[in-house]
Amino acid sequence: MGIILTSRRQKQVFRPVGILRKPGWARLLRLSLSGFPFRASPASILTLFLRVKHCLLTAIDHFHPNDPLVTVYRLRFYRLRFSNSLSGSPAVPYAQIGPIAVHFPSQIETADAWAAEHPEWHVPALMEKTGIELRYIAAPDETASDLAFQACKKLFDQHNIDPGTIDFLLLCTQSPDYPLPTTACLLQDRIGMRTSSGALDINLGCSGFVYGLGLAEGLIASGQCKRILLVTAETYTKYVDQDDRALRPIFSDAAAVTLIESSSSPSLLGFEFGTDGKGANTLIVNDGGARLAEQAIKPNRRRRWSSRLYMDGQSLMDFTVVAIPELIRSILTKSQLTLPEIDQLLMHQATRKMLEMLQQALQVDSSRLPIRLANRGNTVSSTLPILIDDLRCEGVIRAGQKHLLIGFGVGWSWAGCVWKT
Repeated sequence: MGIILTSRRQKQVFRPVGILRKPGWARLLRLSLSGFPFRASPASILTLFLRVKHCLLTAIDHFHPNDPLVTVYRLRFYRLRFSNSLSGSPAVPYAQIGPIAVHFPSQIETADAWAAEHPEWHVPALMEKTGIELRYIAAPDETASDLAFQACKKLFDQHNIDPGTIDFLLLCTQSPDYPLPTTACLLQDRIGMRTSSGALDINLGCSGFVYGLGLAEGLIASGQCKRILLVTAETYTKYVDQDDRALRPIFSDAAAVTLIESSSSPSLLGFEFGTDGKGANTLIVNDGGARLAEQAIKPNRRRRWSSRLYMDGQSLMDFTVVAIPELIRSILTKSQLTLPEIDQLLMHQATRKMLEMLQQALQVDSSRLPIRLANRGNTVSSTLPILIDDLRCEGVIRAGQKHLLIGFGVGWSWAGCVWKT
């Protein structure tokens, strides 16, 4: 057995042990080692290593919760990877973003249609704020799983992928076909994945793609899976009334599927997540669940239109311009990178105004924070994979680069990571 260290100065990795000189941590270590025979299989040795590692991290957090060195050294402990140098077996694997396929519904609604129906909307001013010129609308009999199926079919056909080789299906949607069963189970059967594969829904919105990447990374790093489909699919337009001036020009329907595969090289680094349920009343569909109507969360401000979906855009912007710069600082610290080392900041494509506010808050050039909303719209959890696919086609994303992937929105929920291509 050998230990692979990402740090070149190996002594730095074990420096936190020096700050654990307080009663109790050694006892925790002895307990973690108890019951292990001297002669052990490689699997037992790996388990032993993980126990010791967990014990040390637990002790650090307990005795030094506010130590500024802890964040850096926790990362170095987490980067320890075992490899069987005698047998030649690979190290603990990493997740890697593979090919992406995107599907939009056939129905397109342009800004001209909004202007014709509602001259009082001042559509040019709306477009200036949103950056959106058209949106895609799912048909009345078209659901999130229908869009997802078409995206998966496209991925399989374009990249010659056998669905029988997929180990797990992660489906992010907030417009499922049914309250139960999960839409992921329906999609698993429809695309022909084997019955020994896993499938689950993720009920998240605009942060869902990054959360899905984090889950995929865990499934692959733990050895449970080698190939994962991360599907994002939404039909938010079904929640929006045709007379809703605030929401109709923004939300669009789409599905994207991303193949996540096992790799021997780290690609997704520095995951950070955030949640604040106090923001639930700023973006919500407060009917259709088990909660009684009289007990349901009330919208943050006066509801001006009859859409089932309510959004308080100003509160969302106020939250975003504070939470996201802080999130990015945490990711960069954890990954031991600086903002100038990042090639592109790939953000959830909410609206042009919100992205420009983030650009100003982060003081980055517009060329490093791409906006691709005009002919896409806000497709919720699909905006990031669609953006990646577009930038790949444009040649903007190339091998050897470092990008930030940032999602934020309904919940409030936010997440981000570094993506090394």
